[in-house]
Amino acid sequence: MTDAFDADVAIVGLGPVGATAANLAGAHGLTAVAFDRATAVEPRPRAIGFDQEAMRTFGGLGLADALAPHVMPYRPSEYRNRHGQVIKRIDTAPPPHPLGWAPNYVFLQPELEKALRQRLAGVAGVEVRLGTAVTGVRTDAGGATVETVDGAGRRRTVRTRYVLACDGGSSGIRTRAGLPLRDLEFDEPWLVVDVLLHPGAGEDLPGTNVQYCEPARPSTFVVGPGRLRRWELMINKDEDPREMTEPRVVRELLSRWLDPGDYDLWRASAYRFHALVLRQWRAGRLFFLGDAAHMTPPFLAQGMCQGIRDASNLVWKLAAHRHGGAGDGLLDTYQREREPHVLQVTATAKEFGRIICERDETAAASRDAALLDELAARPGGTVRQSLIPGLRAGFLSPDGSPARGGILPQPRVTDSRGASGLLDEFTGDAFRLVLAEDADVRAAESALRAHEAEGGFPIRLVPLRRLDGPVPPGTYQEEVPLLATWLRSHGCDAVLARPDHYVFGGAPRAAEIGTLLAAARRQWSSSPSPSPIAE
Repeated sequence: MTDAFDADVAIVGLGPVGATAANLAGAHGLTAVAFDRATAVEPRPRAIGFDQEAMRTFGGLGLADALAPHVMPYRPSEYRNRHGQVIKRIDTAPPPHPLGWAPNYVFLQPELEKALRQRLAGVAGVEVRLGTAVTGVRTDAGGATVETVDGAGRRRTVRTRYVLACDGGSSGIRTRAGLPLRDLEFDEPWLVVDVLLHPGAGEDLPGTNVQYCEPARPSTFVVGPGRLRRWELMINKDEDPREMTEPRVVRELLSRWLDPGDYDLWRASAYRFHALVLRQWRAGRLFFLGDAAHMTPPFLAQGMCQGIRDASNLVWKLAAHRHGGAGDGLLDTYQREREPHVLQVTATAKEFGRIICERDETAAASRDAALLDELAARPGGTVRQSLIPGLRAGFLSPDGSPARGGILPQPRVTDSRGASGLLDEFTGDAFRLVLAEDADVRAAESALRAHEAEGGFPIRLVPLRRLDGPVPPGTYQEEVPLLATWLRSHGCDAVLARPDHYVFGGAPRAAEIGTLLAAARRQWSSSPSPSPIAE
């Protein structure tokens, strides 16, 4: 008897991560049903920052124009001690930006969620059910059964091949499954305040983001898009978090920076900033994404970014498993790839939090001295993007392969018709074999024919052409030699990029492309391996 499915994938939770996953599912040819217990987008902001990887994902979904009025490039961050001295700087790399977008952005989360949901309304094969709670998930060898109840009390079940739990830090699905979180030992109470400046107000506020590393009350100031400004203020042990959110208390705290008549208070919420990572991200056909799988302190503005990477990493693999003949082992690479990445980013965020949150005056003085010495040695400070790692294990070529686990740069290019745009606009998010300007195109074409004859997955050939030469059909000329320079720096004639833009591996010479593609085919059809569980 054939199992009858209502959809390929069920997505539980339609915050930024779930809505991105639903959009990607449709883009990759999966049918999906997405649930959220709320009936509308939360009108207040929560996350305020995302990075170039997330923007590349949103751009790939065609949302760049819709988001443009609601985002702004992230400003540099200054760490200041209690005397007002700058003791540390975090800045962004100068252009040309490697992924085609600004390295980091501030944004209005309600507007991002609206744009993601509006796009979903036009995606064939994706159904959205708002005001619907998921009360249970049962998995078996062939798929999963999702139990739901809507606002009218109607109970239904949905049969799907996969379930994505994007239901947040208090994930009911994770709790019911009894899956433990690994505590990375960061737990601090903070007050998050968002205000909208009145016209002409706020001229004396810092022009950049500031971490006030003051033992009396560590605080953060973020310049948001438009009139939005955010403060994050540590809550002292003798303070009641609920009382701290009262408007009277908030206005008193902000009086250091603004008069009460200078702004409208948009939101004041008390949070505990955690560092937690799920030990098991996959349970059969059930996968956990975003805050349901990990929680990161906000000091790198990477919390939401981590979840967007989860969706970008996983959804193409589900499509490959469903439609592309990929083995179940490909699905196991989700945690093997994402967990080390999350752990490293979280460790860095914790370290920054340790700097900011120091409450002891003597220890803070020692910290200041050490950081001032570092800043004197490197006046430009730390480049934020250097803190984000690549992939180390998973669906990658063997160790030693050039460019393995990095991210494919995205230059602006011109095609043979004279059309100009970012590379992804021409090549999409398929597998791409990118060739350096002088690489042997015929050797690459021969390797791709052999790959196809062996039953290999589809790959698009992307040859680059020199700036001063002709642009034959099917080739691309960079406006600035960003990708060509990157290929040379890795000693590659060719790289194989995955749908999530991470690089499977590179070939030093075109004659070695066949070996690279054979390694990819072997992993594509691999059998299941034990699911990794962090110790």
